[in-house]
Amino acid sequence: MTLGPLMLDVAGTELTDDDRRRLGHPLVGGVILFSRNYRDPAQLAALTAEIHALKPAPLLIGVDHEGGRVQRFREGFTRLPPMRAFGEIWNTHPQQAKHLARETGFVLASELRAHGIDFSFAPVLDLDYGASSVIGDRAFHADPHAVFQLGQAMMLGMKDAGMAACGKHFPGHGFVVADSHVDVPVDNRTLADIAVADLVPFRLMIEAGLAAIMPAHVIYPNVDDKPAGFSRVWLQKLLRHQLGFDGAVFSDDLCMAGAAVAGGVVERVTAALEAGCDMALVCNRPDLADDVLANLKVDWPAPSRARLARMHGHPHPQTLTQLRESTRYVNALHHIAGLGQDSADLNLQVDPTDYCGRA
Repeated sequence: MTLGPLMLDVAGTELTDDDRRRLGHPLVGGVILFSRNYRDPAQLAALTAEIHALKPAPLLIGVDHEGGRVQRFREGFTRLPPMRAFGEIWNTHPQQAKHLARETGFVLASELRAHGIDFSFAPVLDLDYGASSVIGDRAFHADPHAVFQLGQAMMLGMKDAGMAACGKHFPGHGFVVADSHVDVPVDNRTLADIAVADLVPFRLMIEAGLAAIMPAHVIYPNVDDKPAGFSRVWLQKLLRHQLGFDGAVFSDDLCMAGAAVAGGVVERVTAALEAGCDMALVCNRPDLADDVLANLKVDWPAPSRARLARMHGHPHPQTLTQLRESTRYVNALHHIAGLGQDSADLNLQVDPTDYCGRA
């Protein structure tokens, strides 16, 4: 049995019968976890073990666990800094910034792998133009080459812990003010302008072996009239052919306002997969997930299945007890202790991606 092209969420800290029914459907290939799915480390490990045991080919388990404002699991996990903290260090000590980014990637990934998570949707490769509140301190830097160097360091740290990285939000979300969780952002720059700035970290990360990419729910009308995640121009002509990317492409959540231009949820999933996404995310709306499971008709190609298979975490990760006895992990914790915690912008209560919790 192979994985299907849908990634869904689950209701709470334990699987319900409805969760099991949905996840058992042949169209489902992955699960994304949120803060509501976490109570404590033992509960999380039990939840991921049950999810992995549901099918002969284990479902992928992903999470948005970047650091700073976007860290789904907090109590019992290391508090990770916002990515801007590394950019600030880069300005005066670039080698130290790279070292700390790699150590943070290792801590992030090793703790998630110890609890059965296959991968995190990280790092953010958007440029920090100072315009986007939803990106903000999630971005490393305004300089595309600094973003690449720091993003690569984090990717290597994650790889050290047996986890693949997923760069986002292709081809760049940092220039627009609007938040695609609740709006449809439009970036009016030309492809030439984007290519010499926002695309640079993605191009260099692809050359460095980036395993996965998440496109932005942003429209770039001078390139295509569709958001990047629904655009054959962006995902096939530019990403696959011109940039030579052969990794997995995950849609951003198709229940976000930025995806509404593609129609109803079945039309959104169909459009994302036909444009070139390998896996489509339908989050926080179980009613819409049921609609997709009942009505989606898609010819899902073998290359997509192969790309997604590479996103599984390396087998036999260290347990949390083993990590705490590991010199590498203990040293990494020491190196990143307190990093970014004096940031005036860091408000751990405001997660810009938690659009379901907004008024």
